[in-house]
Amino acid sequence: MTEHPTSHEGRQPLAARSQERARPRQEAAAGLPSEVPAQPGGPAGPGTDAPPAGSVPAAPPAPGSPGVAVAVAAQHPGGGRGGDTATRREGERLRFVGAATRRIARGIDLDEIVLGLCRATVPTFSDEILVYLRDPLPVGDERPVAPFMLRLRRTDRLRLSELEGEELVLVPDPSPTPAAELCEVRSGGALAEVLRGVRPVFGDSAAAKTALSELLGPGHPLPGGLRAVLAPLRGRRRVIGAAVFLRRPERAAFEPNDLLVAAQLATHTALGIDKAVLYGREAYIADELQRTMLPDSLPQPTGVKLASRYLPAAETARVGGDWYDAIPLPGSRVALVVGDVMGHSMTSAAIMGQLRTTAQTLAGLDLPPQEVLHHLDEQAQRLGENRMATCMYAVYDPVSHRITIANAGHPPPILLHLGGRAEVLRVPPGAPIGVGGVDFEAVELDAPAGATLLLYTDGLVESRLRDVWTGIEQLRERLAATAQLTGPDHSPPLEALCDDVLDMLGPGDRDDDIALLAARFDGIAPSDVAYWFLEPEDAAPGRARRLARRALARWDLEELTDSVELLISEVVTNAVRYAERPVTLRLLRTDVLRCEVGDDSPQLPRQRRARDTDEGGRGLFLVNRLARRWGATRLSGGKVVWFELATP
Repeated sequence: MTEHPTSHEGRQPLAARSQERARPRQEAAAGLPSEVPAQPGGPAGPGTDAPPAGSVPAAPPAPGSPGVAVAVAAQHPGGGRGGDTATRREGERLRFVGAATRRIARGIDLDEIVLGLCRATVPTFSDEILVYLRDPLPVGDERPVAPFMLRLRRTDRLRLSELEGEELVLVPDPSPTPAAELCEVRSGGALAEVLRGVRPVFGDSAAAKTALSELLGPGHPLPGGLRAVLAPLRGRRRVIGAAVFLRRPERAAFEPNDLLVAAQLATHTALGIDKAVLYGREAYIADELQRTMLPDSLPQPTGVKLASRYLPAAETARVGGDWYDAIPLPGSRVALVVGDVMGHSMTSAAIMGQLRTTAQTLAGLDLPPQEVLHHLDEQAQRLGENRMATCMYAVYDPVSHRITIANAGHPPPILLHLGGRAEVLRVPPGAPIGVGGVDFEAVELDAPAGATLLLYTDGLVESRLRDVWTGIEQLRERLAATAQLTGPDHSPPLEALCDDVLDMLGPGDRDDDIALLAARFDGIAPSDVAYWFLEPEDAAPGRARRLARRALARWDLEELTDSVELLISEVVTNAVRYAERPVTLRLLRTDVLRCEVGDDSPQLPRQRRARDTDEGGRGLFLVNRLARRWGATRLSGGKVVWFELATP
């Protein structure tokens, strides 16, 4: 975005009052106009006031600046010892270039680099600067967009404060030189020729006059008497912009050595811009890659409420490999996953995406948590050496009110009980994924109704200012304090709880990205569950209808009897046809009525359109038309077919 004019931070004193009063006499002795503005950055003599805190430091004056001329004239009023003067001026020039390039190199992003160029050159080298950059800026080997457009990125100009009673200081000038915001570089034009030549040129040359007129726009000629240097900005592969340095008429004109200064400033600035653009693109791609691999929204499985948060790291290392996931499983269960790939790079984000996809696939096979981690460990080793990650995998069963957890080197979860007690769960730590040759152990724990499980990555509890166990204890205390505010009979709202947890982060706590997954266990009451085994025989569908009819009557859901009997009959008939062991039938009453039929056949049913002459093949068609939702999931020992109906 274009910023002009720009305010400089702070107030920059030029010299002490005593030196300011003596300066006109020195300038008169040197034969310079008395109205020449003083230049900052020269060596301070005894009694010179130090610059105040927050002021913008200025580099030493460049050759040709009045500050250097005044100093030379004061020391050599006769103008002799020309060799010493030339050496002194060359030293000043080298010191200025060194300070300016260091200031430019401190910038990380595009705006910081352009600002560094402006602050380093105004007013030490020039009274005003205009910086144009290509729009859009090409990245790396990208082919530049045609036509070649330059956009005014920034212009800086300072003037001496003339407020009576105040010390002479440099303040922003609200009236910069008029210039067009956008310029099209015509092929074969004067501006294109100057940019192609790469070298800076004086503004009073014939080619430069035409080029400046084209750059600034036909309606914005340079005011009379202004001296200019036009310096192309060339990156590693192509010209990416131009800088215009301007001096007022009362200041010494640019010298040939000033072209060398402008060339060095332009080169360092262009290379810095190239690096900033490449870094910005890489960070953007990695950040977008990571975010697209995280779930857009969380499912709402039966008997559990979920909330999540993700925070990237600080700007210096914002790309990481943290992820979270919630995966519905057969039997109304849900898998809760949080992981952290070690490192901060685009590679970490890519590995995270592969491990998350693998975890989803393994969860679909309904493997135990320790087996899931074992296969993730094998997958990480196949991805290459040093592909390390930590992971916590938990499976919650709302019917049994139990949770099974396996850990691979991840920080332990915290369980917040309904009464406000926060407990760090004792889970075997395990080795990180990618180590290889280790076994993972799972533990089964109670998950009482109303409790909240918090899974997180180490970025939440570990930083340069605290170790991981100190952070875990602080997190536990924060959760307990938050729960106390809602009372012993109510759990804190999940979304507010997540926000409150992130509020504990302080300065220095954003060295790593953070993934947070919170699960509130509501569970399903035993009175809302009906479960039966059916022998795989012809009478099984009839028995299933009778059992379902009784359960619906007990739950006052007789309105659903006809639909439930029809759908259960179709699904159980299909299961009995292929099953060799008893078929399971389960009804769950929550906000919907859910029916689950399991058998030992791994073949999943598929809906197809039956022909008019077919005797069968219409069962799943009826399920699809009458049920609110339905699906089939393959298990390690068979499959489960389920459907849901909305309750009255």
